[in-house]
Amino acid sequence: MRVVSGSKKGKKLLENNFEHIRPTTDKVKQALFTKLQFFVEGKRVLDMFCGTGALGIEALSRGAKEVVFIDKNPKSVYLTKQNLKNLGLEAKVLTADALKILKPNWGKFDLILIDPPYKSGLYKPALKTILQNGLLADEGVVVCEHAKDDEFDCGLFDMVDEKKYGNIMLTYLTLQAASACSGQKT
Repeated sequence: MRVVSGSKKGKKLLENNFEHIRPTTDKVKQALFTKLQFFVEGKRVLDMFCGTGALGIEALSRGAKEVVFIDKNPKSVYLTKQNLKNLGLEAKVLTADALKILKPNWGKFDLILIDPPYKSGLYKPALKTILQNGLLADEGVVVCEHAKDDEFDCGLFDMVDEKKYGNIMLTYLTLQAASACSGQKT
């Protein structure tokens, strides 16, 4: 695993030896941030189930103003902190259940990354937490990484794009403008 672009391009991330972590591949990470290449700089980002921190670190490398990393597994938090330290980056990293700790007083995020363990059933409650607490900025984007065969309900968000990379899907969501999930692709 490495940082694929930005100020830390090519820098290696720590090897993941923990079974509970399935890091985003460099190919998928590259695709995600290429799509958002002109969006990330200067933005506030939330990495809800951070694992190794690879997605949030990629955002920092590409000029995000702030990234908040949350994971309830101490091993994940350790890896994220070590990766940040090794790259000379600073960010808030919390050992907590993102679904319980996030509240309206956290303010709004421009980009929210949701990548919990596949088949965990955490996507719907994560999206509900974002809505209930007003965590997404009006022009913000939520990106969900999930297995291609996962049932995925965008709930009260507009799905603006969905891309498949082998067995992995990236679903891009924005705040809903109409009464139903539009499924409109951009």
